[in-house]
Amino acid sequence: MSQMSTPAPRSLAEALRLRDDASLAELLRARPDLITPVPTDLTQLATRAGTRASVVRALERLDRFALQTAEALAVAADPASYDELLGLMRGDAGDPAVAATLPRALGTLREQALVWGGDDRLRLVRTARELLAPSPQHPSPTGLGPTAQEVTAGISPGRIQEIVTTVGLPSTHDSVSAVASLTALFSDRARMTALLAEASPESLEVLDRLVWGPPYGQVTADPAARLRWLLDRGLLLPTAPGTVVLPREVALHLRGGRAHRATEPLPPALEATATHRPQVVDATAAGQAYTALSTVEELLKDWDEGGPTVLRAGGLSVRDLKRTAVALDVSEPIAAFWVELAYAAGLLASDGEADERYAATPAYDEWLELPAAERWAQLAQTWLTATRTAGVVGGRDAKDRTLSALGPGLDRSAAPEVRHRVLTLLAGLGQGASPSAESVLARLRWERPLRGPQPHEDLRGRLATWALTEAEMLGVTGRGALSAHGRALLGTPPPAPAPAPKDAEPTQQGPGDKLPVHHTPVTLDPLSPTEQATATAAAARLLTPLLPEPLDHVLLQADLTAVAPGPLKRPLADTLDVLADVESKGGATVYRFTPGSVRRALDAGRTASDLHAFLTAHSRTPVPQPLAYLIDDVARKHGHLRVGAASSYVRCDDDALLNEIMADKRAAALRLRRLAPTVLATQADPATLLDGLRAMGFAPAAESAEGDVLITRTDAHRTPPRTAPAPVPDGPPTPDSTLLAAAIRAIRAGDLASTTPRKQPPSASPSGALPRTNSAETLATMQAAVLTGEALWIGYVNAEGAASQRVIAPIRVEGGFVTAYDHTADEVRTYPLHRVTGVAELAED
Repeated sequence: MSQMSTPAPRSLAEALRLRDDASLAELLRARPDLITPVPTDLTQLATRAGTRASVVRALERLDRFALQTAEALAVAADPASYDELLGLMRGDAGDPAVAATLPRALGTLREQALVWGGDDRLRLVRTARELLAPSPQHPSPTGLGPTAQEVTAGISPGRIQEIVTTVGLPSTHDSVSAVASLTALFSDRARMTALLAEASPESLEVLDRLVWGPPYGQVTADPAARLRWLLDRGLLLPTAPGTVVLPREVALHLRGGRAHRATEPLPPALEATATHRPQVVDATAAGQAYTALSTVEELLKDWDEGGPTVLRAGGLSVRDLKRTAVALDVSEPIAAFWVELAYAAGLLASDGEADERYAATPAYDEWLELPAAERWAQLAQTWLTATRTAGVVGGRDAKDRTLSALGPGLDRSAAPEVRHRVLTLLAGLGQGASPSAESVLARLRWERPLRGPQPHEDLRGRLATWALTEAEMLGVTGRGALSAHGRALLGTPPPAPAPAPKDAEPTQQGPGDKLPVHHTPVTLDPLSPTEQATATAAAARLLTPLLPEPLDHVLLQADLTAVAPGPLKRPLADTLDVLADVESKGGATVYRFTPGSVRRALDAGRTASDLHAFLTAHSRTPVPQPLAYLIDDVARKHGHLRVGAASSYVRCDDDALLNEIMADKRAAALRLRRLAPTVLATQADPATLLDGLRAMGFAPAAESAEGDVLITRTDAHRTPPRTAPAPVPDGPPTPDSTLLAAAIRAIRAGDLASTTPRKQPPSASPSGALPRTNSAETLATMQAAVLTGEALWIGYVNAEGAASQRVIAPIRVEGGFVTAYDHTADEVRTYPLHRVTGVAELAED
């Protein structure tokens, strides 16, 4: 092997020094926490790579087989050979898939600095071994227990000699050699087979119960014969009073040499349960995309004059969420999803007033002016990258408080990565193929397995389930398959269509049918902001021709309704929303004209002639006579009564009409009194008086102090400018190529400075410390180096107080500065002499 020509590394730091820049870049890309902040040298990088928090994070990001490989190394000898590791992974029977895949898994562990050393001396980093090795407090995922040597450390030498003698081994003079001979026996397959052949079926049954873990059992002070036989031969060893353990070597013999009950070298394949024509998928997804836009618009329109109040602890109350769900005609979890999506997109927020309420933001008005496809692309991109997770609404936080929509505690940092991964898996299938949710979840659990039996904490599984549902609601997928605009959103070109019968439209399998997938799904990294913007624009372009064109007309009917056979252009839709009430939705929207809706349009400043002209211009059918009569009748009465502020008053030229009001029993609550034949006054405010008279069937109009009719257009309530909530990152972001190159250059530079041999004068600083010389000695050494061209080792403290060591070749010393070629930075730099802590000459070699 190539490693034979290079001295074997004695530490992880030395192993990192043997890596090239590309290998270091892969390490820092896989474990970005190692670069925050940038280590000063490779020794510090190795130290940071072995910290508990960093190792735990790295282990949690391993796939199942790589994690099983690390678990096997944790129960192997330290160091272990590749052949020993292979034996633990595939056992005596030998699995060709394990043998073929193990180099990849081991390469992953090496790349992430969890394993170092050559194939003859594989070492798991100490922290990973502590996390994965078996102990009474933390059993190993393999189900193996401690070794015989570890268990016998607490057993008396006399008892150890008794066990050695019972199994037929010669007695020794010390416990160390006795334990060694016992371990050799347990590791010898032939001798162990002969020993177990003497055991009774009852004793073998005890071993069978412990062999796959947990390896600990309870015994009484006077164990039964089947247990006594095992204890006398060391096949069970005591660890505490009343507790015994199956030694690791014995368990491995009983398992046939396998560390795991079942190894999983290959990821589970996705099972496509249905295949549709791509055109059907895209059309279905486009329909869902249009519904998503309509739902968000309806939500914000419902909150246009100010939405629900903000809870004192933040968020939406359960009652307001129910009301919103009823208004949108959806379930409460789905309503929470749309509310959270609009909030994450910056379309709604709290207004910050004393009586704080939720309302649309100014960004919502800008969003409405965009073409429909661009509006959808903005929502889809927000969903793909947002960490706020509507699925947890209604659950409990760590303090057992209910999580409310729009409230705190809804961020789940893993959500964007899970959504992206789910869509990436769908993108790897043929066009039109929709996988089963179970196979997607199985694949994700293999890629990121749970460490330990924690099914209730399977957050990634829940996130994946929610992602599949939300992608369908949003129109990223259609009929369970990824759409063309959904693929574009990921920045991946479409693959070849999945095979399907030519006469199928679509091909739909039964619940139990499975379509084989003969290729591996692609793996895509999350896009950079620039790439994501390009992908979003491409998704909008693909979606545009699939969305229905807005219409400029409706169909008026004699029953005082209007049918919009499709989406309406915005001016028409806005005017119709004022003039009529929505009666039903669907492929076509039905509007109902009522006296109240017509009066609403008149209150907004429209005249009867305006309404007749509007309906005539935008109806493909003649204006029905009942509708024309309704408008004229309401307009004739509108404004006949005038309401102003007295507290408020009513005036009318027709005193008979005022007499009618005074005689009406429903007016008693208004407490009206006549001031003049044509004027009534009340202590009620004008708004209450208007509502009361309208409830009595009149059509009053409000007037100003000058006597002019007030136009009561509804003013949309908007919050001040708000920024969308920033996603909460799942640890440090993955560094880009520029940052990686700069970081590696800095690490190499620091390592060069810390490892370069240098002369050690009597006054030299301790190893690893910055050199210390006085200013005169520093200046003299610098000037001498300018004449000789020699390199020097210096300590330097920058303006922020950060200390570092550098190797420089001085070029010029003047004015309190030294200009030198900095070998560590690979460039010419100028340093103030007063920031140089000291200087030392390098060793001649």
